[in-house]
Amino acid sequence: MAYSNFTFDSVREMFALEAVQTIGLFSGIEPVAPTPLLTSVLARKVPLAVAIGTEKARSELIIADVLVELCEHFERRISLFSGIDFNVDEENGLVGVCDFVISLSPLQESLEAPIIILVEAKNVDVKQGIGQCVAEMLAAQRFNAKKGNDISRVYGASTTGTEWRFLKLEGQTLYLDMGVYSIDRCDKLLGILASMVKQEA
Repeated sequence: MAYSNFTFDSVREMFALEAVQTIGLFSGIEPVAPTPLLTSVLARKVPLAVAIGTEKARSELIIADVLVELCEHFERRISLFSGIDFNVDEENGLVGVCDFVISLSPLQESLEAPIIILVEAKNVDVKQGIGQCVAEMLAAQRFNAKKGNDISRVYGASTTGTEWRFLKLEGQTLYLDMGVYSIDRCDKLLGILASMVKQEA
């Protein structure tokens, strides 16, 4: 089994997670204004990514630029990984490739302290990426425990590039924000992502 094989129901049952649906989990977050460069880039790339309509296009033309902006917001005190092998617990199926991982460590050569997991949603439906995202968040939680990282929460997002759903894993409790956030409010997305880093940094 691999991350991509998990559904929301299967990962919740297998790992005995308590799921809590909440509205406005990140409603009080201060927006972070995107740089003029990101605003310009997204204005050019989002329509193209939507027209192409593939996961790869959305990943390369939207998601990567948002995450690079996040790293630069923190003056590269955090690191970004894309398409990285993340084999943590083969016995329980927590193996495979992660679409995107944000680490609290500035070290770009190896993954040290995963804090945010992002999964590209399948078939342009953010709900379809949630099971895989939760599995990867569990792997990050176990990885941090083995490394002795003092990280109490792991965050996740299932995204099509244009729509984003956010999650938080704390112990055995999984919080799902019911809101769907749009790339049209990139300042809100960046604010949420930045708050995830700040809460554990």
